[in-house]
Amino acid sequence: MPDAPTDHIKYWLALYHCKGIGPATFHTLLEHFHEPEAVFASTRSQLEACHLNEKCIQAILAPNWHGVDIDLEWSQVNQHTILTLHDDSYPSLLKECDSPPAVLYVMGNVDCLSEPQIAMVGSRNPSPTGKQNAVNFARHLSAAGLGITSGLAIGIDSVCHQGALDAKATTIAVTGTGLDRVYPAKNHDLAHKIMEQGALVSEFPIGTTVRPENFPRRNRIISGLSLGTLVVEAAIKSGSLITARIANEQGREVFAIPGSIHNPLARGCHQLIKQGAKLVETADDIISELTALASAQQEITQATNNKEKTGDTITHEYQQLLDGMGYDPLAIDELVVRSGLTAEEVSSMMLILELQGNVAPSPGGCFVRVK
Repeated sequence: MPDAPTDHIKYWLALYHCKGIGPATFHTLLEHFHEPEAVFASTRSQLEACHLNEKCIQAILAPNWHGVDIDLEWSQVNQHTILTLHDDSYPSLLKECDSPPAVLYVMGNVDCLSEPQIAMVGSRNPSPTGKQNAVNFARHLSAAGLGITSGLAIGIDSVCHQGALDAKATTIAVTGTGLDRVYPAKNHDLAHKIMEQGALVSEFPIGTTVRPENFPRRNRIISGLSLGTLVVEAAIKSGSLITARIANEQGREVFAIPGSIHNPLARGCHQLIKQGAKLVETADDIISELTALASAQQEITQATNNKEKTGDTITHEYQQLLDGMGYDPLAIDELVVRSGLTAEEVSSMMLILELQGNVAPSPGGCFVRVK
């Protein structure tokens, strides 16, 4: 298991299993105690000082070591990995999201989580045209070097995974259950192939069953791992629109394929386009948008692999861009005018500055300087 010996990771898992401690509370405790082990060494008064309720305090004082043992036993199998937020292998893009999962369970190639990806989502009951579009886009985007990330659901998700597999490319499935089970069960063979050619990922401990509330949480990981999200085909009330909304909140690009005005499965995409999603007709429309962002992500991943902290140094060109921002929200177009750089250069630089913690996404596709 990379980056974390068993005697260290067990405290991460113990805190992760505590009832009532979600991602936000886990991060609050990390900020205060720095490491989970210190949480369990603390006194009741120290825990109360973190404004924890009685349920959380009792869970910390009486850890679920049985659940921890189940997770650790699962991780001993080949290609089974448990990542913590402090591991070098934890994907940098996901780490920059609001309250990212403190623990990730992975089956397959951990390294592919840090490679450039695009999320592809859509209807569980797609039209024949929707299926064909999903396959074509997945194959072309894969050929351009983008991993295909989706949710293993029936319909568009499954077709997108299969399109990447057919292209002999990387695909990642984020699940809403523990990785000891496959949902839906009919995708068991597909899940096995994905593990061989990419990875299965979940934030849910081993043994977690199907629960409706888990799938919106899964969606934030799908979009959080990715440079952008493509909605292939979706009705107005489709869960895919939740993924698109989360992607937008995370400051990621959102793309949508238009369809016939008579097709109810196209109305969700049309709504997204009205709200500012980029209308795409070919995979090249996406590739041209994401190329600079993918290059930026690769730079950051390389820096992480070399154990360099990209936030320690800012080049003169980056500093000039920061100085020209001020502290009011600015759109990319305005930054292009102020800097004299191209839109692709500014987008790439802003991603790096965001990952360094120098800027943050703001509503309306803007950025604001934070330090």
